[in-house]
Amino acid sequence: MAHLKSVLTFPPASAEERTAAALAAHYMAVRQQTDALTAPLSAEDQMVQSCPEASPAKWHLAHTSWFFETFILSAHLPGYRAFHPHFRDLFNSYYNAVGQQPDKALRNTFSRPSLDEVRKFRAHIDEHMHKLLQPGISDAARKLVVVGLNHEQQHQELIVTDIKHAFWSNPLRPAYQPASAEAPSIAAPQQRPQLYPEGLYDIGASTPARATPAHSGDPGAEGDGFYFDNEGSRHKVFVRSFRFAMRLATCGEYLSFIEDGGYTRPELWFSDGWKAVQTHHWNAPLYWEKVNGQWFQFTCSGQRRVEEAEPVCHVSYYEADAFARWAGARLPTEFEWEVAAQKLPVQGNLLENGKFHPEAAPPAPEDGQPTQMFGDVWEWTASAYLAYPGYKPAAGALGEYNGKFMSGQMVLRGGSCATPRSHIRATYRNFFPPETRWQFSGIRLADDGN
Repeated sequence: MAHLKSVLTFPPASAEERTAAALAAHYMAVRQQTDALTAPLSAEDQMVQSCPEASPAKWHLAHTSWFFETFILSAHLPGYRAFHPHFRDLFNSYYNAVGQQPDKALRNTFSRPSLDEVRKFRAHIDEHMHKLLQPGISDAARKLVVVGLNHEQQHQELIVTDIKHAFWSNPLRPAYQPASAEAPSIAAPQQRPQLYPEGLYDIGASTPARATPAHSGDPGAEGDGFYFDNEGSRHKVFVRSFRFAMRLATCGEYLSFIEDGGYTRPELWFSDGWKAVQTHHWNAPLYWEKVNGQWFQFTCSGQRRVEEAEPVCHVSYYEADAFARWAGARLPTEFEWEVAAQKLPVQGNLLENGKFHPEAAPPAPEDGQPTQMFGDVWEWTASAYLAYPGYKPAAGALGEYNGKFMSGQMVLRGGSCATPRSHIRATYRNFFPPETRWQFSGIRLADDGN
């Protein structure tokens, strides 16, 4: 028995082996999550592209695999051969340094490769990534794998938002997922704004001095972890005293804005926002419609009545700002948002909950801290998407990931009900043009603290 025990006793895994195993497990978990999100969709569903901002689900499956092949396997796995020579251009999104890419509006015309072929492409990538994710993987390759996983998590959110818009555009209004039992109607907790004193605050991720598309940060307010380059470098910002809403603005509050003529009062709107109202004939958030005097909204589970206590969702920056003016308040800056979020745990209604719809705020906490900071809806801020001090895009194609979009976009914070929990943090900076409505985007109010 002693001899048998010695035969079955293995030396403990080295730190390098544990690191490689953990990364491989994380890789498979992310890839399986993507497959799970597309599992309810037919091949026909995965061809649909219903608005210029969206992409077909089949394209998301292929592009996320393209990322691993183009930036990681081709450079870091000796002897790797591309799955298909034309996929390098076909599934390129916007990386001009990589090569040509088809017009985004044409992605729904790609009937070939078939969905089965795209799945074979994904399996090919997974097989070769398994070969790469072994002890001895280089630090450069490891960092790029982490970028690729966070990139795929961004596309997981897009799969949900894009298929929601596709199904809403279909006159049959099909459901992406079964309807869950509706929660009993409740009243939203009363707003109790939290006052934050003026002062110098540390903003952004603690990152090394060299610019990379993403990396592990030095210990800081967020601790060790992954950050995109647009979250750094960490720097001090003077913030005047401000008050920050305890919860998100609700559908009921937004209904009051509509009923008070919010969409017919040009004094509430930026010039470009008023032009958007007139051009697109906006009179309510995206997915809302009035039937026999009752407001309904389309959700991932189909059509349902608008619940007044739930956060208002699918509004543009222009609508968020107009609502804030109407309410006698304003949108917070991204720095104010981060000050309020810095010490809060990342918890909330996120992708793993599987609800894909914002929930009503919980009762107000005794300590007065804001709720719903993570998940439910992305929160528009009053800040333009600009570089932080010292920001420099990385050299090469991956430098196009974030930096080249720092024009004409507004910052959103906090994640949504379709954002993976491990993907969001207080320093995360999302960005979209101010007319964007197809994302799960909502409103939190602020005002000056004096």
